[in-house]
Amino acid sequence: MSGEHTLYLVATPIGHLDDIGVRALHVLRSVTRVYAEDTRHSVGLLRHHGVTTPLTALHEHNERERADAIVERIREQGDAALISDAGTPSISDPGYRLVRACIEADVPVVAVPGASAVLAALVVSGLPTDRFEFAGFLPSRSNARRERYRELGARSHTLVLYESPHRIVDSLADLADVIGAGRRVAVARELTKRFETVLRGPVQEVLERVRADRNQQRGEFVIVVGGTGQVGADDATGEPDGSSLPGDAGALSTDALILALAPHLPPRTVARVVADLKRLPKRDVYARAMSLAGRG
Repeated sequence: MSGEHTLYLVATPIGHLDDIGVRALHVLRSVTRVYAEDTRHSVGLLRHHGVTTPLTALHEHNERERADAIVERIREQGDAALISDAGTPSISDPGYRLVRACIEADVPVVAVPGASAVLAALVVSGLPTDRFEFAGFLPSRSNARRERYRELGARSHTLVLYESPHRIVDSLADLADVIGAGRRVAVARELTKRFETVLRGPVQEVLERVRADRNQQRGEFVIVVGGTGQVGADDATGEPDGSSLPGDAGALSTDALILALAPHLPPRTVARVVADLKRLPKRDVYARAMSLAGRG
C-alpha cells in the first residue's frame, strides 16, 4: 500500500466471480472504505471473497456532488477503493470525476488492473489486436448511430464497441448497411459467464444468427469490428467476403436483396434465391421476407 492515503481503482470480475487478483483482494480488505457503483451488486462479490470493508454508493447521479467530500475523507481517514459493477472503474462507468478531484488535490491514484470486457472480447475476436480503438457505447437513435458508424467505419484498425441487448439487432443492421455486409465482426455476449458466446464472421451473417435466436439477444454485448483492408476483417485480397457472389449481390444486405426481388418473384422463390446467394438457411430468409412484407 502507498505511504500516503490513496484512492485505488480496483478492477472486478466481468462475470465469473473468481476472476479477481490476489492484490485486488488485499486492497479491498485493507482500505477504510469501498466506493461501488451499485452496492447491492457489489456486496455479493465482496461476500464471496470474505471482504467486510464498508461499502458506499458512488454512481453517475451522485459522483459530481460527492467527489470533493470523498477526497477529504481519504485525506483524513485513510485509503479507499473504487469499483464498478464489472471490469475497470471509469471505463464507460463512473469514476472519472473522482479521479480528477483526487489528482487536483494531490491525493495519489493507483490502478489495480484486472478484468476488462474490452480486452477479453478483443483477444477472442480473431481480428487484429496490434492496434485498436475503444468507442464505448454508441448513440441509441438509429440516425446518430449510423452517422457514428460512418465515421468509425473508415478506420483501418480494429474497433471495440459496447451495445445493449435491446438494441443489438438494430445496431448490427445499421452496421451492415453503413460499412458493408462483408466486414468481419465478432459479437461477444456474456463474457466469462455461464452462457458466454462469441459469434464471428461477416456482419450480415452474424446479424442473421442473432436475429434468428432470441437467446443471442440477451445479456451484455461487446462488438469487435475489423478495420478496412485488414486480413481477417476482409479476405486476403481486401475485398468483402461476398465479392465472389454473382454481380453485386454480395455487397447487398439480405434485406436489400429480399426487397429487390420481392416485387418480381413469389416469396418462396425469393427465399431460395437469397438463401443460395447469402449461404443462409432458406427457412430463416423466408421468415424475414414475410416480416418485411408485413406478414410475419
